[in-house]
Amino acid sequence: MQIDQLNHYQRKLAYEMDSWDLSVALKQGDNVAVVDGRSAEAYELEHIPGAISLCHKDINVHTTEHLDKSVVYVCYCDGIGCNGSTKTAMKLLSLGFQVKELIGGLDWWKRDGHPTEGIEGRAGSGESCGC
Repeated sequence: MQIDQLNHYQRKLAYEMDSWDLSVALKQGDNVAVVDGRSAEAYELEHIPGAISLCHKDINVHTTEHLDKSVVYVCYCDGIGCNGSTKTAMKLLSLGFQVKELIGGLDWWKRDGHPTEGIEGRAGSGESCGC
């Protein structure tokens, strides 16, 4: 067995979450919250249900003082072509929060059949892979 490779995969899972795992965590009432790191305008158009709108550019000690540090914050942005989720996670982590990054962001959340809210929100198809 390749110990370095095993360690890599364990670290990856410690820092990332996919849409199926997030959906299950939310349904089970796990101690997680979803953070949309995009602009307020993008959030208004469409976002993951229940997500907190907190643009990565605005994250600081004052804009996060109302957040509970015992919660794991799952950060997302548009998708793999955007690094807003990484910036959001990095800033929250530097302020002492527990974070994970949502793989694929809003794009993969929708691709996997989950619902969204907002002006362009849509019902989910329920076709998520569940792997």
